[in-house]
Amino acid sequence: MASRKVSSRKTKSRSTSLTKGSRKAPKQKKLTAGGWFERLVALQARLRAPNGCPWDREQTHATLRTYLVEEAYEVLDAMTSGDDAKFAEEMGDLLLQVVFHSQIAAEQGRFTVADVIRDVHEKMVRRHPHVFGEKRARDAAEVLRNWEQIKADERQGNGSARKEEKPKSLLDGVPRTLPATMEGLQLTRKASRAGFDWDNAQGIFEKLREESAELCHAAETKDAARVEEEMGDLLFAAVNLARFLQVDPEIALKNANAKFARRFREMERLSAGNGLGFAEIPRADKEKLWETAKRGERNPKTHPQKPRVGHPDDRAAKP
Repeated sequence: MASRKVSSRKTKSRSTSLTKGSRKAPKQKKLTAGGWFERLVALQARLRAPNGCPWDREQTHATLRTYLVEEAYEVLDAMTSGDDAKFAEEMGDLLLQVVFHSQIAAEQGRFTVADVIRDVHEKMVRRHPHVFGEKRARDAAEVLRNWEQIKADERQGNGSARKEEKPKSLLDGVPRTLPATMEGLQLTRKASRAGFDWDNAQGIFEKLREESAELCHAAETKDAARVEEEMGDLLFAAVNLARFLQVDPEIALKNANAKFARRFREMERLSAGNGLGFAEIPRADKEKLWETAKRGERNPKTHPQKPRVGHPDDRAAKP
């Protein structure tokens, strides 16, 4: 959801008017992070109040789902932009989603934003015994193994009210609602931490070739269900390879999508410059335009754009 901003020019004019007739403007107390957070929580409560904003009052957890995902990706986009002001702004928009959902839950008597903060604070202390307790960790890998064990202990109860009746698994905690690439990354990561992993990347490359051959064979049979299964196996192997090479497959694919869209738009621009509609151009000429667009990216003087996550034209409109 778009953040609500006040014009710096208007703010300056108002503060200037306050100083007329007096030699010194009253000093503004500098707020701490906690102070600003309390203001944000109060602001969102005001927007949800009976005489608040009609749009904010209509929102539910379900209607805000799209914005929550969108804001997370916009943070990733800003993170790679090199623009710190944009990065901070998008982080604020993501924080607003946490406050928004917490306010809705508070109105329903379920939990408050204070519960959210307390829970994550206690969890971070509990899962870092090598920092806040007597346990020690030799390296980051041991920290991760301890983290997974602590999470497993939490799920089993250890006196808490979160006991489950179904059999426990090391894969518990991976939400099925995640995008498929992110789910695959989490599943293979957890399996790896338990010692179930490839010895080297070469084994996964061979697996990719194996899955590709099986997909080709399935395509020849024209069995739709089998083709779908083999395609899934191929994609899962690719996600596993990304994890092994320490690449986030979701971000890698987003960047690849953006690169394709950028080059395709350049092809359309070149085509229009020749007075032709892109769809009218023969396939062979389209391939030539594609190569031209690629060469343009390699030459920063003719194509200064840098690869990044997402593209402004692809974003959903905000209210």
